[in-house]
Amino acid sequence: MPATNRWTRDQLLIVLNLYHKLRFGQFDQRQAVIIDLSKRIGRTPSAVAMKLSNLASLDPALKLRGIEGLKGASNLDRTVWDEFHQNPAELVPLSQERFDALFVEADSETTEVIPGTGIRRIARPPSGETETIRLTKQRRGQDYFRNIVLNNYDNRCAITGLPIRELLIASHILPWRSHETERLNVRNGIALNRLHDAAFDQGLIGFDDDLRLLLSTRLKTHLPHEAVQNQFEAHEGKSLEFSDDAIPPDLSFLERHRKRYQFS
Repeated sequence: MPATNRWTRDQLLIVLNLYHKLRFGQFDQRQAVIIDLSKRIGRTPSAVAMKLSNLASLDPALKLRGIEGLKGASNLDRTVWDEFHQNPAELVPLSQERFDALFVEADSETTEVIPGTGIRRIARPPSGETETIRLTKQRRGQDYFRNIVLNNYDNRCAITGLPIRELLIASHILPWRSHETERLNVRNGIALNRLHDAAFDQGLIGFDDDLRLLLSTRLKTHLPHEAVQNQFEAHEGKSLEFSDDAIPPDLSFLERHRKRYQFS
């Protein structure tokens, strides 16, 4: 497809999907994931990078930080942006489906967007033959959420700095099942390794308003066990680690987590 053709709605959904998996400073035509995507949709890397920057001009979160993006957003850009953000439960899974279709050959696979490395396909756990449309949408939403959260934290555990993506979880602060409107909100996610994700999910750890690690009374009863000291006490009071241009977790969500598990 010639690069001079008008952008289509499907292409914009795909680029919007990528938009939320990168940070503003990564909208560069030399960025590996932009190069990978441009090949699949028949655009140049510079055209995709420019479209990402056009979309940035519509982002209220960036405007609050004094970042304006490029002022070339089209009417269709604005329409699709509004659609995407007003109805994420429908549009995020659809965009993930369109994105995956460019790179994977089977429904048993999905994609991972890794800044600086590229877009790779990975196998997802089997879902069985009885999977419903609702569960398919949920699964695609979870794939999307994992990508946006891990990339927001530079593919590192926010507590320990562990950089092995396969050992990281995009932890929900407010549970997926009971908070539908926040399921796909990057501010409802923290990148944690599997151990600390399980501890957070069980209320054994929490975070204060300064994003410092709190240990529950239940967890402290296991001190001075060496493993508990090394994995938890050694990090107590340290703030979550993320880049200056990353999106921090919502403090009100962390407060609700603390109240739920009765942190003092």
